Amino acid sequence: MTEYTQQSKGLVIVYTGDGKGKTTSALGMCIRAAGYKKKIKIIQFIKGTWHYGELDGIKLLSEYVELEQMGKGFVGIIDDKEDISTHIRAAQVALGRAREEMLSGKYDILILDELNVALKLNLVKLEEVIDLIRSKPEKLHLVITGRNAHEQVIEAADLVTEMREIKHPFQKGILAQRGIDF
Repeated sequence: MTEYTQQSKGLVIVYTGDGKGKTTSALGMCIRAAGYKKKIKIIQFIKGTWHYGELDGIKLLSEYVELEQMGKGFVGIIDDKEDISTHIRAAQVALGRAREEMLSGKYDILILDELNVALKLNLVKLEEVIDLIRSKPEKLHLVITGRNAHEQVIEAADLVTEMREIKHPFQKGILAQRGIDF
C-alpha cells in the first residue's frame, strides 16, 4: 500500500472548456476541503444578478466557506442592461479583492469563479491575472474557472482540466434546471 504524505505546496488549478462542470468541479473541491476543515473563499467575477443554488448550499458550509458575488451578471447576454464600463469596474474590484484575500493568510483555498471569462471579455488585464498567480502564497491553492482560459494562465497552472461538451439537454429544448444547472 502506498503511503500518502501531507503536501504543503499550494496548487494553481484551472477548470476551463466549453462543457458544463467548471464551477461545479470547484465547488466539489470546496466541499471536500470543508470536510477537512479547510478555509475557502470563493469570489465570483461574472455571476451576480441571478440567484444560484450554490449560494444557499454554501451557507450550510459557512463555518469554512465564504462566497462573494462581485460581478454584475452575464456580460452582453441574458438580460444584460449594464454598460460595459460597469462590468469592467466590478471585475477590477473583484480582482483587487481576490489579491487582498489571497494575501490575507486566512484561507487555504481561493476560488476565482469565471475569472477566465472576465479575462476573455477584457474586463481584467492578462498581466494583472498573471501577476496575481505569481504572487500566490506558497501554501494557498488557487482555483480559476471559466471558459477560454488564456494560454498564459494555462502555462502558469499546475493542473488544468478542460470540460468538453459532447451532448447538452438544451439541444433537445430542455432549459436549465434548478439544482442541476444553477
